[in-house]
Amino acid sequence: MKVLVTGGAGFIGRWVVDRLLKDGHKVWVIDDLSNGRWENIRELAANDNFSDFIKGDIKDNRILQQLFSNGFDICFHLAASINVQDSIDNPKATFDNDVIGTFNILEECRKNNVKIVFMSTCMVYDRANNETGITETHPVKPASPYAGSKLAAENMVLSYYYAYGLPATVIRPFNTYGPFQKTGGEGGVIAIFIQNKLAGNKLQIYGEGTQTRDFLYVEDCARFVVKTGYSNKVNGEIINAGLGEDISINKLAELIAKDKKRIQHVDHIHPQSEIPKLLCNYNKAKTLLDWEPKVSLIAGIEKTENWIRSERGKGNNHGT
Repeated sequence: MKVLVTGGAGFIGRWVVDRLLKDGHKVWVIDDLSNGRWENIRELAANDNFSDFIKGDIKDNRILQQLFSNGFDICFHLAASINVQDSIDNPKATFDNDVIGTFNILEECRKNNVKIVFMSTCMVYDRANNETGITETHPVKPASPYAGSKLAAENMVLSYYYAYGLPATVIRPFNTYGPFQKTGGEGGVIAIFIQNKLAGNKLQIYGEGTQTRDFLYVEDCARFVVKTGYSNKVNGEIINAGLGEDISINKLAELIAKDKKRIQHVDHIHPQSEIPKLLCNYNKAKTLLDWEPKVSLIAGIEKTENWIRSERGKGNNHGT
């Protein structure tokens, strides 16, 4: 198949591209490199099936029209703003990227009859109430413009399924981590904790650290993403993916640092947008896609730490 990955030079995007190439598809990538970086996909671009990389913005209709003339079968739409605090500081930029950008992609998919898989987020959900976890019918609570923009985009994607019969799926992965994630900024707490541990710095926790997260290893996530693209069973559906286990940020820090004295609590930068408990129920993905995670949290942290050590040894800084 011919496949487009928007945001394909980003952290999750590069693993989706990797999976698609391994499955033998021809892959195009568009990325403005605001969050992604060329180094993430440099080795993948050597694959004969890696068809083209376009440095461009999904808000630019001219670029999109030209790109979609390639006759894609599927578009994996991952290009987006990624940071909760950035969305609070500059909601318009997040809205433009996540809602207007998604609308532009949808229009091209509609005109060219291209299936779309839209990458949303677990951050649209209200807190988990019990150990059954969050299913796709769990109440939503857009506690930040980031979550609000994702929900708006989700609704547009599903409206194109109902109004035009466009094959479309919304996916809500939980907190994804692993190799190629940035080790600075707000985004990837596991990568940041490991980087600080290796640098001899303290592991800083926002607030009390009792908030829990469900961490999904990135290769499990990429396998899930492409499976949704390959299946017609999930058209018009919202699907979760996660490990099905949550851990407090305090416990996570102890697991990585192995020394409580290395841990420091600091004031939360956006307590109003914090979600106290995130725990994924992925039964729908298991039933419809025969997908479940393979990599445990312990194994995933070890893989991630090995990669960060290797990158530090090469002098590569993934902090920005």
